[in-house]
Amino acid sequence: MERLTPAQRSANMARIKGKDTKPELTVRRLLHAAGYRYRLHGRYRSTSLPGRPDLVFARDRKVIFVNGCFWHSHSCPAGQHAPRNNAEFWAAKRSRTVARDAEQLTALSDLGWEALVLWECQLKDRSTLEKQLRQFLPRGGPPAG
Repeated sequence: MERLTPAQRSANMARIKGKDTKPELTVRRLLHAAGYRYRLHGRYRSTSLPGRPDLVFARDRKVIFVNGCFWHSHSCPAGQHAPRNNAEFWAAKRSRTVARDAEQLTALSDLGWEALVLWECQLKDRSTLEKQLRQFLPRGGPPAG
């Protein structure tokens, strides 16, 4: 049984951010401290890359997406949680998100960009996260010279 009115639910949903989320800020702080510099939210040469990646490493033609497990239907328990209220709407919305993510990753690859998708649940293990980022961005921080 829905406990919120449609207006209350709408107000709650409007407060959910798409940029500068806690998981995204965690990754940004970690990379910045390691000396990496990046552009934010898909900007490259005054155009937007497909999918508006959270972090863009233009020189290396690499991007990072920091996805919320629920919103992008990750295979973890948080991503597999299905809302009981308005279940059909949420199932359709989340499946469209998964399809759109796949299309955007393909479009980036076709343009010669390599993408890393980080999941909100993966950020809890900092050593594994650091290892994953080092493998994806092997160049150590800023350029020498």
